[in-house]
Amino acid sequence: MSESTTVLAEFPRLADFGYDTWWLIIAKCILIFGFLVLTTLVAILAERKVMARMQQRLGPNRVGPGGALQSLADGVKLALKEGLTPFGVDKVVYLLAPIIAVVPAIMAFAVIPIGPMVSVFGHRTPLQLTDLPVGVLYVLAITSIGVYGIVLAGWSSGSTYPLLGGLRSTAQVISYEIAMGLSFAAVFLNSSTMSTSEIVAGQAKHWYVILVLPSFVIYTIAMVGETNRAPFDLPEAEGELVGGFHTEYSSLKFAMFMLAEYINMVTVSALATTLFLGGWQVPWPVSMFDWANSGWWPVLWFVIKVWIFLFIFIWLRTTLPRLRYDQFMNMGWKVLIPVALAWVLVVAVIRELTRDSAAWVQVLILAIAGIVVTGLLIAGIWQLIKLPKSARAPAPDDAPFDPLAGGFPVPPLPGQVLPAPSASAKLPNGTIRTQLATSTSTTKESSDA
Repeated sequence: MSESTTVLAEFPRLADFGYDTWWLIIAKCILIFGFLVLTTLVAILAERKVMARMQQRLGPNRVGPGGALQSLADGVKLALKEGLTPFGVDKVVYLLAPIIAVVPAIMAFAVIPIGPMVSVFGHRTPLQLTDLPVGVLYVLAITSIGVYGIVLAGWSSGSTYPLLGGLRSTAQVISYEIAMGLSFAAVFLNSSTMSTSEIVAGQAKHWYVILVLPSFVIYTIAMVGETNRAPFDLPEAEGELVGGFHTEYSSLKFAMFMLAEYINMVTVSALATTLFLGGWQVPWPVSMFDWANSGWWPVLWFVIKVWIFLFIFIWLRTTLPRLRYDQFMNMGWKVLIPVALAWVLVVAVIRELTRDSAAWVQVLILAIAGIVVTGLLIAGIWQLIKLPKSARAPAPDDAPFDPLAGGFPVPPLPGQVLPAPSASAKLPNGTIRTQLATSTSTTKESSDA
């Protein structure tokens, strides 16, 4: 970024917070809440439109011009539906669960910087509700509380499938929050602070995505897992859990879970923008203009960056199938966490060895090391999720086929034949196996008769 932009942009600091008047604080709270709700409504409509476009469908096109009011209509429909409370639920926890899910999602946005210092009716104020010396850790802590809403929803429903979804969510958040926290560590080493506003100020010359590319990749993967979005939407996997943790919820309570999911998407996207993409700062060459990073223009750049991440969420849901649960857990524990730990060590060593070198030397070495580690990370993920050769290549006609290979009964592939078991082979329940050919011929004779 140009030096003129750095001078013109008024970066908020920790000392600038705590001086707003009461009406300005209330106005910021209302605007943040309105921004999150409006973004949710637009994101739901955009998701349905983009998915329809990618899958060669029409998508919503009835309610409003071009279907623009479809999200609003769905929200009104859910709010006016009859709220059912199944028999046998823990009623207090059952009703509190959606509230616990949605409130932390909104609170996490309090420390996200949306713009620089501006003047509002003569008051100089940062475009951010507040900031803390440990602002990033506040976001990490408050978003981890939201998972309790999912866990308690599954437990209090008194049903098997919601309980399984809640348990999955617990393991999922534990696995991917560790990787997410480790991805923050490399940013802290480069910025020497945990304050979100000062992290944005530290990216005036170069964005941290250039310096800590592996951390950015790990965070983007972890944030998809953290928000329970496809291909990591295992707590609500309709294929095997009917509907997941919110199976027993309806009406406004179900709408609150959906609101929490989309607000969490906005929050993690805003945090990725803040930590890695320069926050509200616009990249070169637009930054060469004096007005680009001053006044209210940075709000537009911030919103554009957030929507780029939201589009990636939609893109992933449209194109990728859901991972198996063992693949999902292995990716978190065997790939993301070890690579994140190793990368933090690499960053610390490089910064110590280049402490007395020029700034561009340190940036260049970090960028090269980041590209190498990112390549190793992608290779590790590919090795983890790719099919084994035995599953990709069909066996020859004369190759023996084991229907219990891997511990799970599987049907034969084309070219494979089930072996005929011996008459003396016994099943686990003590019954005698019959010859496959005999059984087949007997069945055929019975059907002919």
